[in-house]
Amino acid sequence: MTTDDRATETGGDAPKRAARGVPSVDPPIDLGAYDAVVYDLDGTLVELAVDWEATAKSVLDVYAEHAIIPPTDELWGLLGAADEYGVSDPVEAAIADRERAGARESVLLPLGSRLIDGAHEAGPPAGVCSLNCEEACRVAIETHGFGDALDADAIVGRDTVETYKPDPESVLAAVDRLGSDPERALFVGDSRRDAVASERAGVPFAWATDLNER
Repeated sequence: MTTDDRATETGGDAPKRAARGVPSVDPPIDLGAYDAVVYDLDGTLVELAVDWEATAKSVLDVYAEHAIIPPTDELWGLLGAADEYGVSDPVEAAIADRERAGARESVLLPLGSRLIDGAHEAGPPAGVCSLNCEEACRVAIETHGFGDALDADAIVGRDTVETYKPDPESVLAAVDRLGSDPERALFVGDSRRDAVASERAGVPFAWATDLNER
């Protein structure tokens, strides 16, 4: 996924270089120092094969079909406004359909490969907190055989709880399902949205790139 695609997928967020001012754990990062580790999915463990620009267009088509002037042309802004305009179900469906397909064709990233390879080593339990729908997360997890590397009960997508990143609820839900307190867990992600959600949740944050450099 290109930087422009990443910005679209994360609601205009750019990667690490544009997220100055958001606190993060300095490398080298010792995962064993935490009681639980929560990972973002797309861009962190895997790369979903989703054309986010085309996805935004499909959501704009939903608004047009309902004779609604869209409040923005940005994907996650359209999703966030959908309930107010009474089109939340078709908008969610339009995004989720592409995410599920993209999850089946996703590419395993180095951090995901490392997590799988270390599944049977001693270490903190791990889960996922993603902006993608939960079903797409589970499709990607099954596609790449994460198995015991991730706690199946701690897979949290944008539709798992009431709100999604950058609101902190989904991060806290994943941490809680792993049996940890927020301050004793670590959230690993690749976007400003991830970093802000982690900060709001009171969970230490690490950039995926910093773990890749270990």
